[in-house]
Amino acid sequence: MFRSPQKTMRQTAGKGTHMKTRILSALLALALLLSLCACAKPETPATQPADPSEYNAVLDTSLTVDERIEAQLAKMTLKEKAAQMVQGQDDSVRNDFLQYYPIGSVLRGGGSIAESAWSAKDWKSLINGYQRSSLMSPAAIPIIFGIDAVHGNNKINGAVIFPHNIGIGAANDPELTRLMGEAVANEMKIAGMRLDFAPCVALADDPRWGRTYESYSTETEIVTSLSVAFSEGLLAEGVMPTAKHYLGDGNTNYGTGTNGTILDRGDSTLTEDEIRERLLPAYKALIDAGVMVVMPSFSSIEGVDMHENKYWITDVLKGELGFEGFIITDWEAAHEVSGSTFDEQVINTINAGIDMLMEPSQYSSTINIIVKAVENGDISEERIDDAVTRILRVKFEMGLFDDPLQEKVELDITELGSDEYRDLAKQLVSKSLVLLKNDGAVLPLKDVTVFVTGPALDDMGAQCGGWTASWQGQLDAEAGALATPGTTILDGLNEYASEYGVTFITDESKIGDADVVLIAVGERPYAEWEGDSEDISLTGSHALNGNKEAIELAKKSGKPTIALIVAGRQVMIDKYLGDWDAAVMCYLPGSEGDGVASVLFGENDFSGKLPMPWYKSVNDIGKDDAKLLFETGYGLSYNG
Repeated sequence: MFRSPQKTMRQTAGKGTHMKTRILSALLALALLLSLCACAKPETPATQPADPSEYNAVLDTSLTVDERIEAQLAKMTLKEKAAQMVQGQDDSVRNDFLQYYPIGSVLRGGGSIAESAWSAKDWKSLINGYQRSSLMSPAAIPIIFGIDAVHGNNKINGAVIFPHNIGIGAANDPELTRLMGEAVANEMKIAGMRLDFAPCVALADDPRWGRTYESYSTETEIVTSLSVAFSEGLLAEGVMPTAKHYLGDGNTNYGTGTNGTILDRGDSTLTEDEIRERLLPAYKALIDAGVMVVMPSFSSIEGVDMHENKYWITDVLKGELGFEGFIITDWEAAHEVSGSTFDEQVINTINAGIDMLMEPSQYSSTINIIVKAVENGDISEERIDDAVTRILRVKFEMGLFDDPLQEKVELDITELGSDEYRDLAKQLVSKSLVLLKNDGAVLPLKDVTVFVTGPALDDMGAQCGGWTASWQGQLDAEAGALATPGTTILDGLNEYASEYGVTFITDESKIGDADVVLIAVGERPYAEWEGDSEDISLTGSHALNGNKEAIELAKKSGKPTIALIVAGRQVMIDKYLGDWDAAVMCYLPGSEGDGVASVLFGENDFSGKLPMPWYKSVNDIGKDDAKLLFETGYGLSYNG
């Protein structure tokens, strides 16, 4: 399918931008390598590497995975086992430490080194450096490197950014979602990254929650179907998904959020029957599909933090559901559970059934705490062996022991951002759009002059949202260029204009010449608790600057008005809807804004359906007798 060239930076950017970026990337890479090497000498290991000429059952592929795990465990010290139970962050993990005690995993967090300045090649080199150091250790266990590729490998410049989950839920196309998973996996593998902290299988009951856009739907069937499809795509290409956040992250009660938040990390009072009926089916289906990593939620159920909820972790997940993989904490989540000291918190977390602790900077001290706890009888050796067995099982099943440097890994791509993947993203964008109204058949656009305005019209950061280039995301004006390479909505409109006889006007003084006014309004980027908000109106705390002005200008013009809503949730629009002739919910479409244009011009029909109820007022949220603006499943099309 034809694709016009991508817009890779604003026209106002200087000609030296590319060179500056390459120089910055090189300097960052050099600085990191120096920091990894300039470390204090670690302690001497308790064991020495085995003679490479001797038979090593761990590497004998003729043995079963269980036999290889048993052989690995038999030669490990307690401290080596404890090291497997922690995950450190890339900007603090030391290669010299790994040479003695290889930790279980390394992650690239939301605010980690270099942000998007590094290339895939840079990351592959760094990760293989970790692997070589780990293989030099007596235990010789490869690490697994994880990132939050929640809608694409969103930290490496040039990767395709897909619609966020709420838009994928509106599209509700499992086959395209599976292909999305394959694409994300390939754009991870090319950088050496094999663990994805996705999919999020939350059922977001309250749109005031800052992670609403990470939820596919409030419907169990949709969440289950799409999370399985995405995971199958990742698994087919050798990347391990993480089912998160177990359980109830999207079902917390308003006002119970921790650390001053409204909903995020709050408390859920769903009954056990409700949990089993609404939330558990997706996890069971994901386990059956081969997902071997689960991350608990920061939230709690009836006051019990999920990271120390032994009933739901050990009894239900590992027991009833037969989960054989490992359970990893969220970011420093062990610090949030009960206990008067961090030692006690680590003990409570592990005894509840957690197998790996995400400790970005405190991985070394956490290892020592685990060892001490076992020696003091606070954690049993059986619990440690169970945790390490689970971690090793994932690594053996993924082939990391047999190909730690990923020299045999098959790649479907040679570079990021292929036309094939961008076209796939464009298809998902076009299918995710929900037509809310179309009075007078003002859409599709054909043979008209259109005045276009609004803060979401030509801003890549706004249309991608959080978890793009950085944890919280950023507007293009903040980035000084496009937040990520791609096509803005305005770019897409301009690509189609001549073919359909449409002329666009951006000069406000000529608005009288227009037949139609099109505004693009929405929310600024945010992530997690930063997105919690009491006011989710188009002029609220998370609204884009310029929304109010665009809305008022359209109304004042007296022209038929088309409103595009670019947001991570179904914001409050009841007071404006009557002034608009057409309204389209775009959610957060990602890097391929031409997918929006293709539907506005009628190349594709609208097919998206609301994955959640759209409330008239925040006062109605969660009420059984709520007055809805639109019901779940609503969505118009050109053909009826």
